[in-house]
Formats: sequence, structure tokens, C-alpha cells
Amino acid sequence: MAWGCERHCRPRAAGSRRRNRPVDAVQEVFLQTDPIGVRVQVEGVVQGVGFRPFVYGLASRLGLAGQVGNDGHGVFVELAGGRSQIGEFLRLLEHDAPPLAVIERVTVTPSARTVRAGGRFLIVPSDRLGSSRTLVSPDIATCADCLAELADPTDRRYRYPFVNCVNCGPRLTIVRAMPYDRPLTTMAGFAMCAGCLAEYHDPADRRFHAQPICCPACGPGLSLAGAPGDPLTGAAAVLREGGVLAVKGIGGYHLSVLASDERAAAELRRRKRRADKPFAVMVADLDEARRLCEVDEVTAALLTDRARPVVLSPRRAEAAVAGAVAPGNRCLGLMLPYTPLHHLLLAETAAPIVLTSGNSSDEPIAYDDRDAYDRLGGIADAFLTHDRPINLRADDSVVRPFRGKGMLLRRSRGYAPSPLTLAWEAPRQILGCGAELKNTFCLAKGRHAFVSPHIGDLENYETLRSYVEGIEHFAALFDVRPEVVAYDLHPEYLSTKHAMGLPDVELTAVQHHHAHIASCLADNGEYGRVIGVAFDGLGYGIDGTLWGGEFLLADLGSFDRAGHLAPVPMPGGSTAIRQPWRMAAAYLAGLPGVEAPAVVRRDQPQWDDVTSLAVRGGIGAPLTSSAGRLFDAVAALLGVRDTITYEGQAAIELEQLADPAERGRYPTTLSQNGGMIVAAGSDLVRAAVADLATGTDPAVISARFHNGVSDLIVRCCLTLRDATGLTTVALSGGVFQNMLLVQRTLERLSGAGFRVLTHVNVPANDGGISLGQVAVAAARDRDHPVVRPGLS
Repeated sequence: MAWGCERHCRPRAAGSRRRNRPVDAVQEVFLQTDPIGVRVQVEGVVQGVGFRPFVYGLASRLGLAGQVGNDGHGVFVELAGGRSQIGEFLRLLEHDAPPLAVIERVTVTPSARTVRAGGRFLIVPSDRLGSSRTLVSPDIATCADCLAELADPTDRRYRYPFVNCVNCGPRLTIVRAMPYDRPLTTMAGFAMCAGCLAEYHDPADRRFHAQPICCPACGPGLSLAGAPGDPLTGAAAVLREGGVLAVKGIGGYHLSVLASDERAAAELRRRKRRADKPFAVMVADLDEARRLCEVDEVTAALLTDRARPVVLSPRRAEAAVAGAVAPGNRCLGLMLPYTPLHHLLLAETAAPIVLTSGNSSDEPIAYDDRDAYDRLGGIADAFLTHDRPINLRADDSVVRPFRGKGMLLRRSRGYAPSPLTLAWEAPRQILGCGAELKNTFCLAKGRHAFVSPHIGDLENYETLRSYVEGIEHFAALFDVRPEVVAYDLHPEYLSTKHAMGLPDVELTAVQHHHAHIASCLADNGEYGRVIGVAFDGLGYGIDGTLWGGEFLLADLGSFDRAGHLAPVPMPGGSTAIRQPWRMAAAYLAGLPGVEAPAVVRRDQPQWDDVTSLAVRGGIGAPLTSSAGRLFDAVAALLGVRDTITYEGQAAIELEQLADPAERGRYPTTLSQNGGMIVAAGSDLVRAAVADLATGTDPAVISARFHNGVSDLIVRCCLTLRDATGLTTVALSGGVFQNMLLVQRTLERLSGAGFRVLTHVNVPANDGGISLGQVAVAAARDRDHPVVRPGLS
């Protein structure tokens, strides 16, 4: 008799909790049959999360014989026993699964294999044959049980910086290959002592088959280079004396100073060459977080989530944090300790610390010891390090509270590589190469899309090398051999050039803003046609101009450009991105009779030359419909920011300036040009200048501008709904990380009867582009089995 059954479960959203679902369909088969033995294949995040020990305990409790082990697909279980016991086993398999497990599919087939375990149930060595379809857990913050041991003077792991168990600790960053077994991790060089071996083989112990298990007798050791004495005591002394400390974490090195030390924070900025971009601050617990920031229930839940991201939180006026930590910013990026080492270091310093990426400006985070000493030697005064190798770098994730949950601004440690599910199974394996800024890559196989940890801006050799190495590692880890490679239209992106250099693959170009909307669709499990609003800095358009304020009619496979902001010149090209006052000059050049505020002209002696350049246009002032550049122009006119030192700075500070109580809005003219909606962003600039001339508070002007942009979006969507009947709107692009804008836009769209999609599991910014590229390529491949390279 041949029979089988599958249970399919959609993966959870990154960082969300497991939902208990009994395997009813599987159990029903057993109620109708009387097998002697079965083989159960479990797929999902089931390696490195205590799943085999869980299966062992469950089968033993039910009196079942057999074995469990890892293989290239996940976990296999061979069972022999009574019908009711096997049915109960399958019912409880997911219902009681370990907290870190994500079960995607359970496949049950009859097995004639003889169980030679003498009626016992065993954990057997992993089966490494066949291709890998198993999933890998992200790195998980230290659990409560391990923290209790860390603080217990009677425990043999008291104050041991590398305590972990099946429920916490390093995963992705130590895995070299699958299946997830110690010899295939960076713990392979640490032979377990007798005590750890006993725990590893004890089914009643929570370290039963925990691969990174270790203790002071056999595990990694801590050291401090650059200061004498006990490593932790010495490290705390470096911080208290105003020094810069390099700290080796799970996914790379960080740079640290005391958060209250103004001189040290300013010196760190100088050495790191990071003028204004905020530093993250690590605090010991929620009480300390509340002393620095306003922490509501949502923020507290995000801070204590097992991913332990950096959470942007409104700063208290009395917070004892140096101004140089987050200059000109109303928020602080807070995080709680996520490794035992962090807990111990914070206990020694007894104060919040800056913990920022271990790199110089624009470089990837250092993770290799030798490379860290070479690159950080001129920045750090001492190195708090250890001898457990990091196999894959992973920077900290960043979230912002939004509508009762978190909006990801950077998806990395703690979230990656949790897979996302495509609307349809990809016919072939795909690589999405991502964008230039905030780069990630994405690999797709079947219905799984694996988005990489945050790579950074692909603007130098170090970051490019990290990018290429990351693709190779993910491809090997998930057994993906890309046959289709999706890339951005911009010919100068290093990600595009990487795609063009790959042999024996089929290339498919995906327009930047289509990728944004497709990313939002894929993030929400959608595939149908929507009104897509893609607002960002810049993206290469199919007409060769620079887009960025787009209204698309799009599904996963295709799009039509239905509207956009009226194009304006970018005087000096990319220089206008770094100098927002140039965009102010460009907008005013198109508004005869509107004079620039005197202070702006006085502070910019090149104003008249730049205005002339904008009027002439041409190669020195390319046209753009960018929403990001519109925000830059208003920020410059209000005196918020004339030049920037990091991407999006002017818009971020303009948002923070806005008075949230102000509900007035500036109107915008909508016109038609060849059937396409054109929105006059210059109307917003004209109104802002007029209010400024009458002495209106800049905070009120900023709010009216934000409300005007929201109104523009809603009116365009209403016009497109009338023309097409579409009632779903997808919002994507970096501009929609602006909380004021997105909240006002959501309120009005929802009030007008639209269903609105926003991002959930990947950022709205360019960090989500690679997922969108993969989703587009998969849809095209499904609809057209033979795909030719070309434009969207």
C-alpha cells in the first residue's frame, strides 16, 4: 500500500512567534490505516533549534521506537509503534515544537525499514546525502535560563561569556555548511569536555544535542588586547577612562564608548569618520531604556524580542546621553544585550554604552580578527575579543515602532536568514542582485526567498567583496544554483555589473521602482495588480531619466507608469544629493517671481551659478521626478540641512522638525500629460516659501508640507481608482520610512476605502529591492518559460 500526506504551513513573519497548529490532515490518514512503520520528513527551521531532542523526548514518552536525525531537507524521523501513538506523535509534533522552530511542511510515508534499536528511540548521526532544502535559524539572543546560569556563582558557567543552549546563541554566523552539526560550524575546533559531553548526550538536559555547547573548560576564551588584567575589568576601565573599545560580538566587531561621555563620543566620530549619523546605544534592561527614552508596550516588546534589534525611540529631554551620540536627532537607537558578553560588559560598566558597527565610514562591519585589527587599529584603544571564529558577518537590525508592531529599517542579525514565501513556486532558481545603497541580495528556490543580512552601500572594494562572499556562502548553504539573475537597470551599479559578469545564467532586468512595489507585494503574499506608490531618492527609469516619485499600475510580472512628480533638474548631478540647497535652487528656478529666503542665498555663494545650471539643464543637471529630492529642497529652504553626511539626513531631520498637531496642508496641482498624471511638487515649495516669508514657524511649515505630500498621494490614487477600478495601494520606497508621512497617508487612503499594503518583513528602502527583483523574475519565469533579457 502506497500512501502519503503533506502538511503545508506558511512561514511566520520574521521575529513573530510560532502559532500552534495540529497536523490534522496527517493524523486523519493514521486514523484510517494501520501502518507498522512510517518515515516523517519535517522541513523548515528545524536544525539548531532543539528539534531532535524534542522529537526524542516526545517519541520516548509515547513509547515509540525509531530514530531521528538531520538531513539535507531538515529533520527525518523513523517511527515504529501503534496507530494511536503515532497519531498522537504527529498531532503534538508542531503543537509542542521548540520555540525557535518553524515547521513548514511535514511529509509522512510508510516505511518498511527495519528499526534496529531494540525498541528504543535514538538520535542518529546526520544524513548528508542529497541536496539541501533545510532552513537555518537566525542568531538568537541569550535566553532566560542561560542568563540565570551566567549570574549564579554556584554554576560552572558563572560569568562565562559564551553560555548558550538549544534555545539561544549563535546560529547563522557560525554555520559553515548544512546540516547543522558541530563539525560544520566554527565550534568545530573546540572539543567538548566530559561535563559538556554528558549534557550533550542527556535527553533530559536542555543542551541535549546543542551544537555550540561549551563551558570555561572547553570553549572559547575572552581576551583583551591593549590593556592589562582581567578582560572584562580592563575593558570597563578603558570605557570609564574615555577610551574607544572594540568588542567582538556574534556577527562582527563593534566600537564602544560610554554613552554619557561627550568627549569620547566626539572622538569616536572623528576616528570613525562619521560626522552625524546616530550611534546605537546598548542599555542593560528596560528600566534603563525608560530612563533614556519613551518606551511604550510596542517598543518594549521590540527591545525584548529574541532578535534584539536596535529600536528607534523618542529621547527624553533629561536623558544622560552625550549630544554627539545622536546629534540633532529626537530619537535614540536603543538595544538590549543579546550575548552573554554584552550582559557582563554592561554589568562591569554600570552605564549605557555606545555600540556602533566596527568599521570606518562606508565600509562593511569587520568580523575577521586579523582584518579587524588592521581596519580598526587606528580607531580602537583596546580590543575585547575571543577565539570563536565568525563565519558570516551580520550587522545589527534596526526597527521603528509602527502601528502596534515594528517597521524594519535594516534587516540583519536576528531576522536573516528566515525565509520569505513567494506567491508561486519559482520554476527556476533565482538570484536577485539588489541595489547600490543599503544593499542586500536574495536567493530563491521553490517558494523560499532568502534575503541576506544587510550588506551596506556597494561603493568600495571591501563592501563588494563582502557582497560576493555572501552570495557564495548563501548559495552553498541553501543549495541554490541560480539559473536566472535579476538586476537593476542602472548600468553603473556594482550589483548590476556583478550580474553582467556571471556565466551561464539568464539575465532579467527589473526597473527599480517596479522592484519596490513587487517587494511590497511579495512581503504581503500578494500578486495581483495594484496601484503602486514608489517614493524614494533615485532609480533608473526605462526612459533613461532618474525616477523617484512614481505611481505605477503593477503586479509581480509587469507594470505601467501611470503618474509621477513633475521632473526638475538636479544641478551638479549626484552633488545635489549631498548638497540639498541645490535642489532648493532648482525648484525655485522653475517658479518665476518666487524669491529664495535671503539667508539661504547668503549662505550659498554659488546660488546664482547653480540656478543658471538648473535653467540650462542638460548633462550637468539631469531631470528627476524624485520625491526624496523634493524633501531635500524643502529641508534646505527651512534651514534644516544645506549639506548631508549620510543618505536621507535632510528628510529625516525635516520629519523630526514637523509639528504633529498641525493638520493644515499645502495644495498641489495635478495635470495630465499624454494620459499620465503629473503632480507639481513645486506647488509645495511655493507654499512653503510663502509661509516662511510671513514668519510662520518652520515646524508648522514642515507639517503642512508632509500633509501636502500625503494629500497629493491620495488624490493621485483616487484618480487612478476611477480610471482602473483598482482598490489596493502598495506603498514602498525609502520615503515611506517617514512615520509622519506614512501615518497620514494610511489614514486618508483607508478613509477613502482603499486597502493599503506596507512592508512587514523587509525594509521599504533599498534593502527590500532584492526580494522584489526575485519576485518579478519568478513571475516572469512562470508566465513566460523562456525569458529574454530586457527592460520591464
